[in-house]
Amino acid sequence: MSNVQQRNGAARRPGEEDDICPVCKSSRYLNPNMRFLVNPECYHKMCESCVDRIFHQGPAPCPVAGCARTLRKQRFRKQTFEDIQVEREVDIRRRVARIFNRQESEFETLRAYNNYLEEVETLTFNLLQGIDVAATERKLALYAESNASSITQNASIQARESQSTESRLAAQTEQARLNREAARREDDQERLEREQGRKEFLDTLAHSKPGTADQIVQDGHQKVVLKKSTARRSNQARQQPQPEQSSIGNDTSIFQIKGLKPIIEPSPEKPYDPLGGMDFLTRRSYYTLQEHYSHPWLDKARTDPSITAGGYDLREYYARTMLEAFAGLGCFIEEEVGGRERERERERGKEKEKGSEPKNF
Repeated sequence: MSNVQQRNGAARRPGEEDDICPVCKSSRYLNPNMRFLVNPECYHKMCESCVDRIFHQGPAPCPVAGCARTLRKQRFRKQTFEDIQVEREVDIRRRVARIFNRQESEFETLRAYNNYLEEVETLTFNLLQGIDVAATERKLALYAESNASSITQNASIQARESQSTESRLAAQTEQARLNREAARREDDQERLEREQGRKEFLDTLAHSKPGTADQIVQDGHQKVVLKKSTARRSNQARQQPQPEQSSIGNDTSIFQIKGLKPIIEPSPEKPYDPLGGMDFLTRRSYYTLQEHYSHPWLDKARTDPSITAGGYDLREYYARTMLEAFAGLGCFIEEEVGGRERERERERGKEKEKGSEPKNF
């Protein structure tokens, strides 16, 4: 028999025979029914008999050499994962998630929610790797104390969502079972009707008059087609998903989330404005001249004697450059051309009026 099977023939995971209790040195090889328990305080594994013997009178220090943590019997439990490090990581992540249980809808922006998740993951990593454990535990305790109400509310919401999901899955499973039973009953009924129809068909043929066999066969075929179409329609109706009935609208005790951000429909897209909404018709001051501009060439020019020796002031260069940059922003070619054309029309009209006036001799 393989060495990974129990003596009674049941399958076991590889390496269980090598499990040795660090307290009493008993091995699973000599005692196949021995159970190992772990405590989330230190995650040291020991057999169930040692746990009962050491901790039956109350809390006691961990008997493993080098560990001085105080353990309690009620916190010992069976190991879930084969790797004890995975067991420890799952417990730490579950404990942190019970405290930091905020949802994305509670944050104004996605970036703020991502920063929150990053901070939570940093605290979790510190606990897993043993980095600043005391400071991290203090942060967890302060956050849990200052946000007790929101933690409780979010925990109740998550529990309600989990219960709703379980109820929906249970309803779907029950509906699938009912569909299978209905299909089985229809199959049985169809088989009985088919056998009964075959007997009736044979009896009709046996007692029919000569020359009516073809008509009897055609009638029997039509009956079979009608029965199949009826069975097909009933099968389609049975496979259609039933609408889920919710009692949220009728139950006034359900917690209502307040302060949710309203859904704002996007405004229609405006025409493209190359000036970015600036009004150059009423506002002529397009820029503010500063006393200092940071640029490598300007920094070098301020200390270059060949430039400043003649009394040249860089502020004049600032003013001229900014004026050249913004000089064309308030110029509208179409309006200027139209204005010139209208001015020429007025001048020509005045000249015509002067030419039409009578001359006095």
